[in-house]
Amino acid sequence: MKEGEHSWRSLDSALPAPPQNLRMPNKLNQRLDDALQALRAQARPAQLDAMARFGLTGDGRLGLTVPTLRRLAREFGRDHPLALALWDTGIPDAQLLAGMVAEPAKLTMAQMDHWVAGMRAWDVCDQACLNAFVKSPLAWEAVPRWAARQPEFEKRAGFALLAVAAVHQKARPDADFLARLPLIEAAADDERNFVRKAVNWALRQIGKRGPGLREQALAVAERLCLREEKSARWIGQDARRELAQRMSS
Repeated sequence: MKEGEHSWRSLDSALPAPPQNLRMPNKLNQRLDDALQALRAQARPAQLDAMARFGLTGDGRLGLTVPTLRRLAREFGRDHPLALALWDTGIPDAQLLAGMVAEPAKLTMAQMDHWVAGMRAWDVCDQACLNAFVKSPLAWEAVPRWAARQPEFEKRAGFALLAVAAVHQKARPDADFLARLPLIEAAADDERNFVRKAVNWALRQIGKRGPGLREQALAVAERLCLREEKSARWIGQDARRELAQRMSS
């Protein structure tokens, strides 16, 4: 080698490799961008006022229907990192899609708590419980933790998850649901609309699992009907009406 010449091969091998995100496009960022573009392409701004009358609110809401979101979820497939990124956008439609593409077995309790703390609408809460949380092995122990929370949608999540579990966790023994009935009686005095409706939902779904639990749920409903709190009486009367009809049919 002549004086003044350099071995570029040797020099290149001595330099550190460039960071991964400089060597190739960030695939997660691209997936997130693609998902957000797909969501915005299906936006229905003309429907937002009507949706708001049913409590379907939240900053940045795009107005997608659940069937449209399910179609998009099938297109993107299960993708846990994408689900976490979608949730953190804070866009309700993106959070709905997040629950549909999340991988429940990969959910950590910290992630579930983070999602619950970020809920700002009942449909986001219920769909996360239905599509992701109930399929996680951590779901059952999350119920009493969230049911004891004070923020409206965090508390709703505890009872929405209990209601969904009563329908979908068919292998769970009835004794487990019987042990959760005191949570319903404890929360029945909460007058907030989205809490009391979830408490009522959980009581009705537990009662519909089978004859044994129906009898126990009806007993809870009867006690609630005798309470002083307006919300407790409403929960009890509504649940008693549905469960009594099932018992007589």
